[in-house]
Amino acid sequence: MKKRFCAALFLTLLLILLTACGGEMVPPPPEVPDPPAEETPEAPPEEPQEPEEPADPEEAALLALLEGMTLEEKTGQLFFVRVPAENALEDVTTYHLGGYLLFGRDTQDKTANDLIQAIASWQVQAAHYDTGIPLLIGVDEEGGSVVRVSSNPKLRSKKFSSPGKLWRQGEDGALAVERETREKSILLKALGFNVNLNPVADVSERSGDFIYDRTTGGNEDEAAAYAARVTEVQSRYGLGSVLKHFPGYGDNRDTHTGVAVDERPMETFLERDFLPFQAGIAAGKEFSPLPAVLVSHNIVNCMDPDLPASLSPEVHRVLREDLGFGGVVMTDDLAMDAVKAYATDGNVAVMSIQAGNDLVVTTDYRTQIPRVIQAVKDGTLEEEAIDAACLRVLRWKVELGLLERSEKGTLEPTGLF
Repeated sequence: MKKRFCAALFLTLLLILLTACGGEMVPPPPEVPDPPAEETPEAPPEEPQEPEEPADPEEAALLALLEGMTLEEKTGQLFFVRVPAENALEDVTTYHLGGYLLFGRDTQDKTANDLIQAIASWQVQAAHYDTGIPLLIGVDEEGGSVVRVSSNPKLRSKKFSSPGKLWRQGEDGALAVERETREKSILLKALGFNVNLNPVADVSERSGDFIYDRTTGGNEDEAAAYAARVTEVQSRYGLGSVLKHFPGYGDNRDTHTGVAVDERPMETFLERDFLPFQAGIAAGKEFSPLPAVLVSHNIVNCMDPDLPASLSPEVHRVLREDLGFGGVVMTDDLAMDAVKAYATDGNVAVMSIQAGNDLVVTTDYRTQIPRVIQAVKDGTLEEEAIDAACLRVLRWKVELGLLERSEKGTLEPTGLF
């Protein structure tokens, strides 16, 4: 501080001295202006960015397809129905059906060409004259007592063997199952089918049980191995599998003719009956497409003592949440006697969708489809439930190779149709 003061004082005295000596006072140096700020060159205009591709283009295409559908079209996709004796071609477009199921009546005495031509005509009707969404074409070809195709000698020289007969061939049982499932898949695909309502994933070890002849006749481990093997082989050939009859049929009576009540505890299902379904689902996740699950009409007291499983929200919650299944869930045939008494005012299809089913299997679709549409319109059934179910059905059709993304990014029928 003292040094600064002394310097200032010295400069002042020097100026006074110079002035006094007649010298001119030296003006202070002119102020130098700050250099002008450099101009920042203007950034070139940004080029328009291409819209980002969705993280999952296929899912985006599915949502776009769903958004463009009417309520009537979405509702029709939820119905996997028995082929009617008359007007099968017209009904594809009248009701926008999701699929046709063929029974013995529909294959009896038909040649392979007869069947191929009939199925192709329905597919053309759906893909080119209706929604543009091909049909699920399904059949029950289990082997043994349930053979809708191989019961016709014009389609195969002998019936496919039952699961139990194949599985009990000693160490070669699994190979026998694989061999026959491969042949079955090739035949069904060649005829135009894309879904086989198989394998039977029920556990039954007692020959007196109603379901016994349709199972391996073994314990839960054998049933699980069988369900996984059949699902894997059918998936390999692009044939959709249907695991049935959830949550496990057990020793219950035939629900075609009346109500069956299952008194077994939950532990039995957790330790036994669920295992084949879990094995089949796991096989589908690995090999794709994911199988569907068909729900029985049994009343299972430990889950819901008041409603058949097919109409029970709690049974579907167990399947979705406890088993983590995200694929298509379908009812057993709603024409069976076991469910008629539980439908409010005959609206059995409405109840089944409210419960959580995605596909309604029924003969009575001409009555049930209008009732579902009306239930949405009057607020009894949320349209969100229709949308969620329809999206799962459409996704399954993509997995089955019925729909594919076009160059425009939309979902279109594959070149098969």
